[in-house]
Amino acid sequence: MRGASITRLLAWLVAIALIALPVVGVLQGWFASDRWPVRTLQVQAEFRHVGADELRQAVLPSLRSGFFALDLDKVRDEVARLPWVARVEARKRWPDTLELRVLELHPVAHWGHGRLLGRDGRLFSVADADAVTGLPHLSGPDDRVADVVDFYGRAQQQFAPLHLRVDVVDLSERGSWAVRLSDGGAVVIGRDQPQQRLARFIAVMPMLLQGRTGSFVYADLRYSNGFAVKWPVAAAPVAPSSGPNASAKTHAPARDV
Repeated sequence: MRGASITRLLAWLVAIALIALPVVGVLQGWFASDRWPVRTLQVQAEFRHVGADELRQAVLPSLRSGFFALDLDKVRDEVARLPWVARVEARKRWPDTLELRVLELHPVAHWGHGRLLGRDGRLFSVADADAVTGLPHLSGPDDRVADVVDFYGRAQQQFAPLHLRVDVVDLSERGSWAVRLSDGGAVVIGRDQPQQRLARFIAVMPMLLQGRTGSFVYADLRYSNGFAVKWPVAAAPVAPSSGPNASAKTHAPARDV
């Protein structure tokens, strides 16, 4: 009786193995991948920075295992490694389709040298970062990204009534602020009460600019009771020459207020 029981048990184990092995083999992609291949790749994406060809190349190795053995986590990881990819969603649709939804990173500013700041606050590097135009240039310690972005937004609003745009905001390692404007004017603000110092300077800018055709070159707000402004050197009129070889040289120094 005992030998018969063992024989029956072995028979059951063999039967289960014969049933399970093909299923496991299909799911693992060991065989029959050509019987249930992935024939269609559907991609929903913006295709602004991420190209269809590089997406196809990223998922192609995974597609060879067949529909059932296709590892969606691996597909997501491979696509997420591509530059400019923020998030990936992947799912299978019977009988032969892989669907991808790819969300790209949206840069809102340059950060330091060779990096970009995404809309979601993420810092990222891409090969063509410096070629992206139309963005402000922000810089500072990486753990102060939120502070720099907030300062940029406030400064942008403050200069807007003067028809000026903030192109650069820099926060040094020592905590000193500086900005550069769309007309080329540089403003060094310093560490102490930067928002208040900048607001006081902007309040008197209409009076400073009154009667002038150009803006300032440099403004230093690091004074406790005022600020210094450097204006562009004005070209003096050339005196009429008294002879063919006569010439006149003039120089007007920059003025500080």
